[in-house]
Amino acid sequence: MSLDLDLDYATTLLAAVLLGVGFVLQQYAAEQEPESRFLRLRILTDLLRKPRWLLGIGCMVAGYLLAAWSIDHLELTLVEPLLTTYLIWALVLAVPLSGQSVKLTEVIGAVILIIGVGLLSLSRSITPIGLDIGSFSHWYAAAIIAGVAFVAVMIGHRRTGQVRATLTGLAAGLVFGIQDALTRQTLTGLQGNSWTVLFTTWSVYALIGAGIVGIWLMQNAFSAAPLHASLPAIAAGEPLAGIALGILVFGDRIQITPGLLAIEVCGIAALIIGVIAVARSSAFSGLRKITDVITPGSHGTDAHPPVNGTPRDSSAARKFSRPAHQRRLHDSASGGDGR
Repeated sequence: MSLDLDLDYATTLLAAVLLGVGFVLQQYAAEQEPESRFLRLRILTDLLRKPRWLLGIGCMVAGYLLAAWSIDHLELTLVEPLLTTYLIWALVLAVPLSGQSVKLTEVIGAVILIIGVGLLSLSRSITPIGLDIGSFSHWYAAAIIAGVAFVAVMIGHRRTGQVRATLTGLAAGLVFGIQDALTRQTLTGLQGNSWTVLFTTWSVYALIGAGIVGIWLMQNAFSAAPLHASLPAIAAGEPLAGIALGILVFGDRIQITPGLLAIEVCGIAALIIGVIAVARSSAFSGLRKITDVITPGSHGTDAHPPVNGTPRDSSAARKFSRPAHQRRLHDSASGGDGR
């Protein structure tokens, strides 16, 4: 039993590594999308042509497949806090990409995040889950969470910049929490049945839909502002939704003794503080500077410094960058008027 539990923990942490790497790579590509494509399907069709984004999606899918294994063997209220450690791995990758150094506050935030996960793990049952509820009648909670996500997106649509990224990221995180619960429902339905039962199970289609919507919302959040604006909301929204559905839909046990309740409260507080401290790292905001440099067309008119506050005309700049004898030939060919 102990060996199986260690394997479940290791699998969950490996899933967190892949998720962290995948999110950074996706944001690295998505932030180049223009603001006019916010909440449009065009943003996904554009990103499908970017190898870096596809690699990020591959890492994320692999991470969620491993997370599905964990969800099938552990309670959602334990898996969700463990998955939030992807922020630490995202920071590890963002630091060399952005060229920023790690600050002491970010290290302290990572330590607090790990402590929060540890406290929540100690307060949870460490035995595999037993009877699942998970019937369709218990999924009203998911509808409420989806409604909150919809409201967040609508409010974010009327805003710009970091507010838009935060609200859209929160919506994406809530949808991913619903996706985690649907994963558990699907895997529970497979126990003792052939895989062909998937074609007749409602949760499979809902799982696919939630995954597509979550990815779409996340790319919109990534494109709206630097990663530090959206990642805290994603990282907080997913475990909150997943833990809530684990309790309300599947009947995950809650320890209510005074000592364990105090541990759980401290663990949740540490988790939130650590998420915010790590996700607001300058390394995440520094990724925007890199994408600004490599954005196609950045060497056009913007490449020439403005004169008296007015951008230089690129054609004029090219003309006066020619050697003198080429300019004379160009002027004579155009009638001597210098055009």
